[in-house]
Amino acid sequence: MPRATNSPASRRRRKRVISKAKGYRGARSKLYRYAKDAVYKAQSWAYRDRKNRKRTFRNLWVQRINAATRARGMSYSRFMEGLKACNVDLDRKVLSDLAINDPKAFDEITAQAKAGLESKSGAKAAS
Repeated sequence: MPRATNSPASRRRRKRVISKAKGYRGARSKLYRYAKDAVYKAQSWAYRDRKNRKRTFRNLWVQRINAATRARGMSYSRFMEGLKACNVDLDRKVLSDLAINDPKAFDEITAQAKAGLESKSGAKAAS
């Protein structure tokens, strides 16, 4: 009796791996043996970097906000403290976008943050 090789399923599986490796250099895109390893590694990095992308973008937003607030005579941490004191709930992505694209609106938010800090320090001094 001839040996069964599960040919259609294994060909489909190999073809799927080779198609995922399209664009890789050399044997990594042509030969199943090397494509399999390359795709496995690429997928593990993709999983890791989906998490890292969020971290990287948050750092970028913080840097942009920090630069914008320092240009207006305030540090990032004091700015965020002032926003929290006056209950302004804007996330860092939106604040960063405002700092770049709408400086007038960011000036108003900075003024609110300064007012929030003053009211917070005034409340401490009164008690």
